[in-house]
Amino acid sequence: MAKWTRTNFPGVRYREHPTRKNGIQKDRYFTIRYKVREGDKLKDKEEGLGWSSEGWTAAKAYDRARELKENRKVGDGPQTLAEKREIKKAEDEEARQDKQRNVTFQRFWLETYFPISKLSKKASTCKAEEIYYTRWIEPVIGDIPLGKVSPFNIEQIKKNLLDAGRSARTIEYITAIIRQVWNLARRDGLVNTEPPTRRVRLPKVDNRRLRFLTHEEADKLLESLKSRSLQTYRMALLSLHSGLRAGEIFALTWGDVDIDRGLLTLRDTKNSRTRTAYMTGDLKTMLQEMDHGKKHEFVFPDRHGKKIERISNVFQRTVKDLKLNAGIADKRQRVVFHALRHSYASWLVESGVSLYAVKELLGHRTLSQTERYSHLSESTLQNAVNGLQEKINKSKNEQNKILSIK
Repeated sequence: MAKWTRTNFPGVRYREHPTRKNGIQKDRYFTIRYKVREGDKLKDKEEGLGWSSEGWTAAKAYDRARELKENRKVGDGPQTLAEKREIKKAEDEEARQDKQRNVTFQRFWLETYFPISKLSKKASTCKAEEIYYTRWIEPVIGDIPLGKVSPFNIEQIKKNLLDAGRSARTIEYITAIIRQVWNLARRDGLVNTEPPTRRVRLPKVDNRRLRFLTHEEADKLLESLKSRSLQTYRMALLSLHSGLRAGEIFALTWGDVDIDRGLLTLRDTKNSRTRTAYMTGDLKTMLQEMDHGKKHEFVFPDRHGKKIERISNVFQRTVKDLKLNAGIADKRQRVVFHALRHSYASWLVESGVSLYAVKELLGHRTLSQTERYSHLSESTLQNAVNGLQEKINKSKNEQNKILSIK
């Protein structure tokens, strides 16, 4: 056990660390002895302060003892080190909370949200978020402390967007960004209320694409693509014959392709589920004719063997040359690459496949996402009813024959 040594300062003593040094001397641990009142009596109390390597000296220790003694005399302030530590802890916590309460939306965006966003989202998404923030969000709420951002502020952002003629989809996207920032701030304890966007009524958005290709249009598109870009043609055929999203095509590796069984395994899809897609005969033939890479290699790599980030401009140029979008102003009716997936689903429904089966093939989470195709099944339903009527009529004829024989 280390020996205690008194100092020239009353009530202050120290012991030395057996090995650790502070400068040329051994590290010293200081304590102070002082009196505290317990009921009607004064009793001696000794408490440790800290090491000289932490900045303590005999003189500083004596000053602390004198401070506690003075507080006891006047009956104000902490009278023990424990009380002083509790007060300091409370003051630090109040300062921390006060600092948190005054963190502005801009500061949290710059220091926390956007750096995290860049690590977890695509570069194109981050670029879009940065533009929306700089142009629409920051001017209204950038300098406001997070906890004071209100639905009124969000209404102002919405009004600015509407006045500028921005679409309902853009307004929805920007409010979603604000909600994501808020949820992250709530996770970090900076706010504890619901997002201010929740009380703001947003314009209704119907951005569901309605256009699908006829089989004749699809054949012309594929034929033209094949003569311009073999890879773009193959990706288009894959989407038309299996309903894959562009991102799912980009992520497809040869290890996910099972030609013998005619299956494609889709991992980390849009809804975070792994699902299976099924090959048509044409799709199987196309994949068989391609040069197969290693299991971890992409089926459709870029020129450096890396993952493709977007569909080639060849696709839209071909659509334009074929005049598939001629005279069409409504974006939902225009042919884009996603229209191939939409066409796949539409063809299935028109051929009599149930909406539930289409839902599973497309990887939709809910049937409501697939119900946009329900109108295409009307002819199928009518044919079913007509078939029922034919059976009823056949049954009646057979009954009449039996009665006539009797």
